Amino acid sequence: MSDIKRIETGPRMSQAVVANGIVWLAGQVGEPGASVADQTRVVLEQVDRLLAAAGTDKTRIVSAQIWLADMADFAEMNAVWDQWAPQGHTPARATGEAKLATPDYKVEVIVTAVL
Repeated sequence: MSDIKRIETGPRMSQAVVANGIVWLAGQVGEPGASVADQTRVVLEQVDRLLAAAGTDKTRIVSAQIWLADMADFAEMNAVWDQWAPQGHTPARATGEAKLATPDYKVEVIVTAVL
């Protein structure tokens, strides 16, 4: 059995969990009420930070799920994503529309990476 490493563990959830060479991140959200672009930037900074804490980086992301409160914001989110995503190392990705935890959240990103 491999060890399980939990990062930024709270009473309800951990922000990241590492086991068997895989890193799962909790859904990351930005500053409530900020624009989609600003929320996306903050989310991707958090992804970078958590992956570093786990011992990996964005070139090792294998899957990303992106949830938008409104698919009309797809292009605005993609403009930020495209600047951040490492060309030649882009993950499998799905984007959908969902009611997020609060109306002030416009984007949530969930990633899985390998060490």
